[in-house]
Amino acid sequence: MRRSLILAASIAVLATGLGGAVSAQTAPTPASYAAALADPVRSAEDRARDAARHTAETLAFAQVMRGQKIADMIIGGGFFTRAFAAAVGPQGMVTGWQPDEFLKFDPNYAASLAAIDALPNVAAVSSPIAAPAFPSGLDLVFTAQNYHDLHLTLFGADTATSVNAAAFAALKPGGLYVIIDHHAAAGSGLAATNTLHRIDIEAVKAEVQAAGFVLDSESDILANTTDPLTANVFDAAIRGQTSQFVLRFKKPA
Repeated sequence: MRRSLILAASIAVLATGLGGAVSAQTAPTPASYAAALADPVRSAEDRARDAARHTAETLAFAQVMRGQKIADMIIGGGFFTRAFAAAVGPQGMVTGWQPDEFLKFDPNYAASLAAIDALPNVAAVSSPIAAPAFPSGLDLVFTAQNYHDLHLTLFGADTATSVNAAAFAALKPGGLYVIIDHHAAAGSGLAATNTLHRIDIEAVKAEVQAAGFVLDSESDILANTTDPLTANVFDAAIRGQTSQFVLRFKKPA
């Protein structure tokens, strides 16, 4: 009995030393990430956005755990990169990828990339958008609100195909590919990617499954039935309130 108590205490101390990391020994739930989301690596601004972005629910859906290797694909300002860094702990690793084309478009993207590179368990990388610089053996490739950008007319017509193939190659068997993006009207395919920065969920499913992935699950945690799906996502009337889909694909084992 005493030995069991000592062992339990040792495990508790180890867990405390890993900050907000979520144990790979337990199935994640949104509550599992409370400590991670409070980690000082995340800014007060990050924490203020958690309710609207359903960060804890998103991490649970993506099955993020301590020690994992994750690629955050097209990091934007690094919101999810910092959340992943806290959740995987010091034994995990997060690769934050920003396409070269984005860095040239807006200096803020370069600043965000430099900021995450300063974190001890994050590697910031950039490369052409059709050739993501992902490491191998990943547990998760994740992208939020950027998949539609792969279909912008600025880029080659096969960009999405190339990126999905790169994600498939980088993931270990059984690894996950999680995509969040803004809903477009059903049946619209890729028609709204340039004009509204939205994409039809069924078009995403078809493309990703064509790369060899299996659709594992989908969630409506970011759905908004009041969004008419006809406004540009940057329109002040809808920005921050768009209806979004959350898809989880798996690389077959």
